[in-house]
Amino acid sequence: MASYYEIFLICGIILMPIFYETSHKFRYFFKFFIYYFVLMINSIILIPAMMFRAKDVRNLIWAGTFCRPISTVLGIKWELRGADILSRDEAYVIVANHQSSLDILGMFDFWHVMNKCTVIAKKELLYTGPFGVAAWLSGLIFIDRKNAEKAHVAMNECTDMLKEKRIKLWVFPEGTRRNTNEIHPFKKGAFHTAVRSQLPIMPVVYSSYGSFLDDKAKILNNGHVIVTTLEPIETKGLTSDDIPELMERVRNVMMDTFKATTKEVENKYSVNSTKNGGVGLSGSKLRLRCIDDLIKPKLASSRRLNASANGSPTKESAVYRRKE
Repeated sequence: MASYYEIFLICGIILMPIFYETSHKFRYFFKFFIYYFVLMINSIILIPAMMFRAKDVRNLIWAGTFCRPISTVLGIKWELRGADILSRDEAYVIVANHQSSLDILGMFDFWHVMNKCTVIAKKELLYTGPFGVAAWLSGLIFIDRKNAEKAHVAMNECTDMLKEKRIKLWVFPEGTRRNTNEIHPFKKGAFHTAVRSQLPIMPVVYSSYGSFLDDKAKILNNGHVIVTTLEPIETKGLTSDDIPELMERVRNVMMDTFKATTKEVENKYSVNSTKNGGVGLSGSKLRLRCIDDLIKPKLASSRRLNASANGSPTKESAVYRRKE
């Protein structure tokens, strides 16, 4: 005889697809659970191998290979442009816009293209269990974002290593991730490092997640993201006095690309940003709306026929009237 545990398990398995199709909140949390769970499992699997070459940034290529399928499971497609620029075997300071933790999935998708690349990360990630250990073994540079002076020192100390080993340094200069369909003002840390070390700045731009992700409404649908690598911007001869102008120049170039690629994705899939209600419908709800649109005109037509047969005047319902 089946135990209560087995009964609950069977009911859960049966109900899960129903909740997944009908509830965008359930789908949102379920997808992020899969993302973080697989990330932890992969970290546990990779830690023993990473220990043989601790603090080697090439360990991140292994991480990318293991974590790349997560994007397929979540239904997110990454389209990389400018791979020939990103693959150059030189030291750069990469600055990228930061919208969500999903940005890391995009990096995993093309880490093999970057080959040697490390990331500036907040020190809190060190305490996230297996993922924090794997990140440390992969040579990530952890900083204390609450202490700007210590953060600058940590970033500046790594520049000799970057030049010597031709390693790229990935930074999210906005600091906090925000999915608001814009690129927010940058913090100076990455630009101080680039100018002080005279390393070129390589902008990388993710198109907006607004067509498939809305954290406030708890929506995460399938999506397509264009990741564009722009030509590096030289810093040779620049001083700290030039940093504000350099930041504005880089941000403007990235904003132009962000708007263009976001528009391209929206036009390709005929969708609008979540801020305009474009992703307010999950796949199942969209199908229900399509069925609803087919049924309602037939119901209205049937009512008119019945009314005519009974000799009563017909009046078109305003509820179902379509606006051209």
